[in-house]
Amino acid sequence: MAGAKEGDFAELVSPFLKRKLADIELKYGRGSAEWNVIALQYLRSPLENNVASSDRRRHYESELQIYHQGEPLHGVERLYKRTLLIEPTTACASHCRWCLRGQYPIKTLTKDDVKVIARYVGESPDCVDVDEVLITGGDPFMHPRLLRTTVEALGTYAPNVKTIRIGTRMPFQSPERINDELLSILVAATQRIEVAINVNHPLEFWDESTASLRRLLAVGARIYNQNPLLKGVNDHSSTLIELYDSLRNLEIESHYLFHAIPMAGMSHHRTSIAKGLHLAQRLCSSGTFSGRSKCSGSVFLDTDYAVSTFKSSNSAGGM
Repeated sequence: MAGAKEGDFAELVSPFLKRKLADIELKYGRGSAEWNVIALQYLRSPLENNVASSDRRRHYESELQIYHQGEPLHGVERLYKRTLLIEPTTACASHCRWCLRGQYPIKTLTKDDVKVIARYVGESPDCVDVDEVLITGGDPFMHPRLLRTTVEALGTYAPNVKTIRIGTRMPFQSPERINDELLSILVAATQRIEVAINVNHPLEFWDESTASLRRLLAVGARIYNQNPLLKGVNDHSSTLIELYDSLRNLEIESHYLFHAIPMAGMSHHRTSIAKGLHLAQRLCSSGTFSGRSKCSGSVFLDTDYAVSTFKSSNSAGGM
């Protein structure tokens, strides 16, 4: 997720995705609609050099500068009364070009760091209302041992936490990492485990990706999808309908469709809000697919307000 060096968000594509891109290029051709579905998500574009005055380097600043029993906490964000965010690592298997944290330096916490955070969650009066933790980043599945320590520490020091959500794109970037070692962490957890994925197009349901999702479901993880609306990738109602039907067929919840944030140099990924509203209307009233497959829409804005069928939130939104 993070990976900027002197303002340049590095291109990083996993071996798995490189193979898929090569297969798509061989079958459909470079520059085809199918190739663009993946290329626009992961390959650096010269258009990223075009930075508008309304673009921003960071979406929000919410990392807490706090101490617990004299020890500093790192990788913690607090956006909601009942939910705390922990970022064990800001590294990912691949870099999504529109990433909200693309301008953050890559950092990985130590096991002692996450234990201090867990004690803070369980002991601090500031966390008396916290009953849910979102482990995000970066991709927590990049470091299974650190993820295990985080989950176990929360179980030991923070019994008030009943639900752990884990944000990942690993099933679509490096599905081989959804292995027995990682699954054993979820099986051993004493908390309810929810996995937040990000899949943007039905083309991404490769056999390996679908198999990894089924492995997560088989050990009791509840999976939901949140995805951005991306120009040239999924900005057609037929694409979104197929995407959400595919998720439902896998017993995965369609949670949010986000309007892309104006990150620096990423305006070519963004549709107009008007188009987003039109697509939301099509999804809600077309009558072409089940309401059980539908997601909510969300527009991240600096000022709270509701727009049509899109749910709004302020600029401090979370995964």
